[in-house]
Amino acid sequence: MLDFAIFAVTFVIILVGAVLYLYPSSRRASGIPGLNPTDEKDGNLQDIVNKGSLHEFLVSLHQEFGSVASFWFGGQPVVSLGSVQQLRQHINPNHSTDSFETMLKSLLGYQSGMGGGANETVIRKKVYESAINNTLKNNFPLVLKLVDELVGKWKSFPEAQHTPLCAHLLGLAMKSVTQLALGERFRDDADVISFRKNHDAIWSEIGKGYLDGSLEKSSSRKAHYEKALSEMESVLLSVAKDRKAQRKQTMFVDTLLQSSLTERQIMEDCMVFTLAGCVITANLCIWALHFLSTSEDVQDKLYQELHEVLGSDPVTLDKIPQLKYCQQVLNETVRTAKLTPVAARLQEVEGKVDQHVIPKETLVIYALGVVLQDSDTWSAPYRFDPDRFEEESVRKSFCLLGFSGNQTCPELRFAYTIATVLLSTLVRQLKLHQLKGQVMEVRSELVSTPKDETWITVSRRS
Repeated sequence: MLDFAIFAVTFVIILVGAVLYLYPSSRRASGIPGLNPTDEKDGNLQDIVNKGSLHEFLVSLHQEFGSVASFWFGGQPVVSLGSVQQLRQHINPNHSTDSFETMLKSLLGYQSGMGGGANETVIRKKVYESAINNTLKNNFPLVLKLVDELVGKWKSFPEAQHTPLCAHLLGLAMKSVTQLALGERFRDDADVISFRKNHDAIWSEIGKGYLDGSLEKSSSRKAHYEKALSEMESVLLSVAKDRKAQRKQTMFVDTLLQSSLTERQIMEDCMVFTLAGCVITANLCIWALHFLSTSEDVQDKLYQELHEVLGSDPVTLDKIPQLKYCQQVLNETVRTAKLTPVAARLQEVEGKVDQHVIPKETLVIYALGVVLQDSDTWSAPYRFDPDRFEEESVRKSFCLLGFSGNQTCPELRFAYTIATVLLSTLVRQLKLHQLKGQVMEVRSELVSTPKDETWITVSRRS
């Protein structure tokens, strides 16, 4: 529980740290309703810990103080926005680097690209997004192959066999991301397993020890983390060096090598994509299959669309935009699971939300987990209902939150593609069934994940 809380709070720590680093003269966001600090030094830090996660803390905060609320981290005020109406007022004039990337780079000790000016940030973001788009275009047959291998394995299972979604789909995400990002070297399962070992060691430690300094107090934990990070960085640098010598142009890393980025920046972007890409892709797929297993009607409707659009042919990149209902299923998965429950922006210029003035250089939290299940925006917000996205107003609200359209984070766009291939292959061949009595509990970190392994059974379509 404490480790969970530490992870969630780390998000605030890092972003506030960025504010202090970039804007040491931040002013107060006065006049906004919210909590007084419970501790002079830590502000409301202990309140966050007591709630179990930053998301649960924000749910409570907005229930008490409304859709615009404030709290304190140390001596710094933080403003949280908890409704679509308020986010609509705030998002357009405020742009900054992606909060997920900012957090990861800060935790990993990466500084390149931070504070380098708006032009550098924009250029680097375009290179990063172009690298993801290019590798999907160039390697789509490989994605089909990886998904076919998994579905073929599931087809061989007896109907009563329990299938572990988390284990299998994290494996699919790891293979997809490493091979599309880094190339042929990771078509060997032994290399993927070794990479995953270090990936898991880094990810499991990223949320620990930053609240109470426990990582610094444990020499064994610190050594294990630093060894995994060093080994992963060495692998990424080695891959980049080899790909540069081979002059290949098909993978994520190849696009970065063709840019003006330094060797260090290329390694860092590969690290961010392999970490974030794996986690987001795996959990989008896990939640999508879990929710599908709970609704035979949704499965049947999705099957009909897949049959009408694709027939018996494999999905292609050109056909994906035609799979409207599949897109609705994935959108509703993101919404119902609260896939990314928190985002943030630095207030670049003094702004106003309703009657509240938000001073320049204030950290503004987007309480997306609150907004995604707000009954004023979504009818029956806790029900999994892809049909809700047939309404234009719902699609506009979803786009405004950054989950579709041009503002979608590149890792989520990558995850949507992998998940679409998975659903289009799986649902045409197998039916998914939930286990009776299984209770799904959510761990609301920066990406929402199941607390425990999630199981389904499958049966062949007749």
